[in-house]
Amino acid sequence: DYRYKKDELFKRLKVTTLAQLVIQVASLSDETLGGPNEELHKLADADSAAPDTDADVTAGTNGQGSPDGTPSPVLFFNNTGAGDSTRSTLQSVISGVGELDIEKDTPKPVDTQPQPKDLPYPDCPFLLLDVRDRDAYDQCHIVGAYSYPIATLSRTMNPYTNNILEYKNAHGKIIILYDNDERLASQAATTMCERGFENLFMLSGGLKVLAQKIPEGLITGSLPMSCQVAAPPGSARKRTSLKVPPARAENKWRFSADDLQKIKYYLEEENMSSDTASRLSRGSSSRDPKVTTLRSSSSVPSTAPNVGSLTSRSLSRSSLQHRPWK
Repeated sequence: DYRYKKDELFKRLKVTTLAQLVIQVASLSDETLGGPNEELHKLADADSAAPDTDADVTAGTNGQGSPDGTPSPVLFFNNTGAGDSTRSTLQSVISGVGELDIEKDTPKPVDTQPQPKDLPYPDCPFLLLDVRDRDAYDQCHIVGAYSYPIATLSRTMNPYTNNILEYKNAHGKIIILYDNDERLASQAATTMCERGFENLFMLSGGLKVLAQKIPEGLITGSLPMSCQVAAPPGSARKRTSLKVPPARAENKWRFSADDLQKIKYYLEEENMSSDTASRLSRGSSSRDPKVTTLRSSSSVPSTAPNVGSLTSRSLSRSSLQHRPWK
């Protein structure tokens, strides 16, 4: 029973609500990615126009930064071919780069700066914390979640990370804790609320309910066996094969287009099932109770043996309904 209890200090967050938040944050991030790219293009255009400005400087020289007829001393450092520009060689000499570092065949350094897709969403309104141990986190976790084992709360010095301190009671931001089945997350959430966290939420049901509602798209890696639930017979939902060897979680901070498409699919399925249930409940409640009472009273026989036979018939019918293979 993953519902609100009277003595809970923290607030609960549904899995479907988290999925909606993820879709909104991802869509906003995709829209804002165009701004930095345009600035990068402008910088590239400015760099490509730089050699034209150097043409005036090299006018009246031998093209190597020296007056006509005077060989440049830079040629001593780079005279193996015309593939490397003398201007870049001169800059290397000024910056203190040796002769061996400017060879023609030296590979250019690879840009190791992380791409935006490898970084968390900027100014994300929620902070996801996985309070299970590190091994469980490495096996499976929600995309964009940080590993924060519950034992970290027992530290006397620096029990919180910089991200947690940044999100603590910050305006327009929340902190979400989760685990497999609320056993650890409820304890961690209670402790943090007692320590002054007012914007703390716990993912209701943890990964176990997440596997039922949205089994694909939100997580990376393989769900633990305790959270995997077999689909009911006749369900239209895709069944996940339990015989596939477990895969380790990726170091993934953003959702791909395929992930978002799966999340939207399962959200639509959940909305359809909830709409159907609400229609059935409204239809049953709209019936006239007097009419149903008259029908029931008129259908009840007057003799006791008939009542017994009617009860046995109803029991047999209900058992057949629950076991259609009979």
